[in-house]
Formats: sequence, C-alpha cells, structure tokens
Amino acid sequence: MGYDSKATKERILAAATTEFAAHGVAGARVDRIAEAAEANKRAIYDYFGDKKALFAAVLERMLSRCADAVPVEPDLAAYARKLFDYHAANPEALRLLMWEALEMGGREVPAEDIRTAEYQKRVASIDDHVPNAAMIYFFTLGLVNWGRAMPQLRRMVLGADFPQDKLIEATVEAVRTLSER
Repeated sequence: MGYDSKATKERILAAATTEFAAHGVAGARVDRIAEAAEANKRAIYDYFGDKKALFAAVLERMLSRCADAVPVEPDLAAYARKLFDYHAANPEALRLLMWEALEMGGREVPAEDIRTAEYQKRVASIDDHVPNAAMIYFFTLGLVNWGRAMPQLRRMVLGADFPQDKLIEATVEAVRTLSER
C-alpha cells in the first residue's frame, strides 16, 4: 500500500492538537507529536515548517471547525448556547486560544489579517437591531468562555456546587439582554 500524505497530515494535526492543548507551543515537543501521529519528524517539518507554523495550522483548523459547527446567527443568545455546547465537546479549542494569548501576548498572531476578516464577517451577520454588534459579539465570546477558562474563579464566586446548566442559562440570558435595545 502506498504512502498517504493526506492521512499523515491529518494524523499530525490531530496529534499536534492534543500536544499543543496540553503544553502550548513552548512546551510541546515535535518528537511526541511524531510518535503519537505515527509519523517521522521530517514529515512534520516538510509539511508544516517549524513548530510555530504547525501550531498556526492547528489553530486555523480548530477555528474553521468551530466556525463551521457554530455559525453566528441573528439570535446571539441561541448562538451562545450552541457555542457552550461546542466548547464542552471540544475543550482543546479554548485551551489553544489561551495558549496563543499566553505565548503571543499583544503581538500579532499568525494569519491575523485572515482571522480578522473572518471575525468581521461574523459581526456583519448579526442582526442590524443589535447595537454595537462587534462589542456585543466580543462580550458574547467572553461570557461563554470565561467560566471554562477560569474554573477556579467560577467556583470561588458562584460556589463549588453551582451547576453548569445554571451558568449556561444565566449566560444565555445575559447575552439576550446585551443584544436587545
């Protein structure tokens, strides 16, 4: 059977997603990615370049999958609920974004111009009745992700036994309120 470069790239991206979500760019090891992907390190460098370029490819794939799975819809509260569900099923998505923020700080990120254009399309798809749609969209992303990004604060502020479904409902209602005139 011949070499399947598409399958190899997919295995590398899947292994790199797990590795980067757990360790970030600085802590990730290409040898662990290669071993988990059942590929050699040379293939990783040939297909993706360096480790930072591989991280950028992983992040781009994750963002595309999220955008495809959870398109922005006119009802931002419904969008928020679907985004909660997506992140519950794909916890590595938020972790990758957090690693990017930690490691890049305020510096420009890879493919920032392309990603900015994609976010602007999402903002443009929000109903015209939503005042300051870009800000409300940004707040929606923050509200949905904050409890997952900072579980210790959620626990300390809301209590250790505060149920996730109650947090989701409160967030959805907050987004509904923010998006109304």
